[in-house]
Amino acid sequence: QLKLVNPSQYRFEHLVTQMKWRLQEGRGEAVYQIGVEDNGLLVGLSEEEMRASLKTLRRMAEKVGADITVLREREVDYDSDVPRKITEVLVRKVPDNQQFLDLRVAVLGNVDSGKSTLLGVLTQGELDNGRGRARLNLFRHLHEIQSGRTSSISFEILGFNSKGEVVNYSDSRTAEEICESSSKMITFIDLAGHHKYLKTTIFGLTSYCPDFAMLVVSANTGIAGTTREHLGLAMALKVPFFIVISKVDLCSKATVERTVKQLERILKQPGCNKLPLLVNSDDDAVTAAQQFAQSPNITPIFTLSSVSGENLDLLKVFLNILPPLTNSKEQEELMQQLTEFQVDEIYTVPEVGTVVGGTLSSGICREGENLVVGPTDDGKFLRLKVCSIQRSRSACRVLRAGQAATLALGPFDRSLLRKGMVMVSPEMNPTICSVFEAEIVLLFHATTFRKGFQVTVHVGNVRQTAIVEKIHGKDKLRTGEKAVVRFRFIKHPEYLKIGAKLLFREGVTKGIGHVTDL
Repeated sequence: QLKLVNPSQYRFEHLVTQMKWRLQEGRGEAVYQIGVEDNGLLVGLSEEEMRASLKTLRRMAEKVGADITVLREREVDYDSDVPRKITEVLVRKVPDNQQFLDLRVAVLGNVDSGKSTLLGVLTQGELDNGRGRARLNLFRHLHEIQSGRTSSISFEILGFNSKGEVVNYSDSRTAEEICESSSKMITFIDLAGHHKYLKTTIFGLTSYCPDFAMLVVSANTGIAGTTREHLGLAMALKVPFFIVISKVDLCSKATVERTVKQLERILKQPGCNKLPLLVNSDDDAVTAAQQFAQSPNITPIFTLSSVSGENLDLLKVFLNILPPLTNSKEQEELMQQLTEFQVDEIYTVPEVGTVVGGTLSSGICREGENLVVGPTDDGKFLRLKVCSIQRSRSACRVLRAGQAATLALGPFDRSLLRKGMVMVSPEMNPTICSVFEAEIVLLFHATTFRKGFQVTVHVGNVRQTAIVEKIHGKDKLRTGEKAVVRFRFIKHPEYLKIGAKLLFREGVTKGIGHVTDL
């Protein structure tokens, strides 16, 4: 907008309607640039014009029930004597009926690169002591505390309220309070860095469908161990990622620069084709967040320390502005379809019964709805009823497409369920298969890949061993070759969709592809 000084009543109404529409497009967020003409010319406003414009913007925001925060101010050098300014403002709507923006960020990186510590510092709101105090609250198992290594997948939440301030556990808040006072929630999926937990990491990336991935690299070791592999996984699954270089308090500036250069060289390789963007100031962070969402080829790089807290604020600014990838229109289209829920986790909770966790991939799910779950070992689907729904530990009446949640199923027998099942509405005739074909690329293999070979196949939340039945048009495959292959599941049929992304592995063999025929 150029300027919003004392608009007439009619113009004011028009501006409010426009703001409503923009907030709906951006699922509750919009960034206004004041002092910029519609064609992008940076004109700038004088001090009092800017004050009046911001006042009008506040009035507009109040009318639609939103809050505004000034992201940054810039002076424009024009030939006038009066200094002229441009302001960028973030408008965020306070959630009505618990509709917060929910972004899922998977956290990747080599073992000991400081993933859990960084999350601990972000979500607990206090710095680390350099000895791993911040991450103790994230660990789920005793052996993780003893070895200091994450082996399971844990979820951490970080909220931002409508004014853009961080809402975390710092004032001894509970998870429910964080959900209630946040208008934007970021769920971090803390994955394991160690090589032997690779299957858990792949499961986290394929089944929890993260919007973004955060690759953590330690400044003193540089790119080592599983870093390249995790980078490859994020690229194969087409998850846009940004990079955090941690532990900069441990080493000299030169070492940090060397690590940055090393990363930039890898990112600019022909296979990656990414444009690295080093974030050094608030300005960079704002630009990075806006560019990153528009073109996934840009990779922001942050250098920070979880101990001294250096540059930690830049990451918070970035996460606060980061817009969701799908706009409201795509979500509406998904919600029109029939209900389908992917089961990723199964628990038994005392006095509640069986509880399943996962993501609703399409449709809408309400409390008390009747669904069918399957496929069982003989390919059947069983009826069940959804008793209650929780999102990020707070109760929720309606679940919309693309949201993650846990559903309580009451007295349903847990032994009938397994990870990788789906819950669908009874009128949807689900396609189940035990034999499927996929177009694959062999990424790495020691010998040749031929008929009768057994691999573990990951498709979304499905993981099972499959046998290679036939390779079309070839006898065997070597590293880097492409082919259409027919697989047969060993144990039981699974629910698959044509076009789903597929990853398979066996020892050192790895490959990616997509399902072409069931």
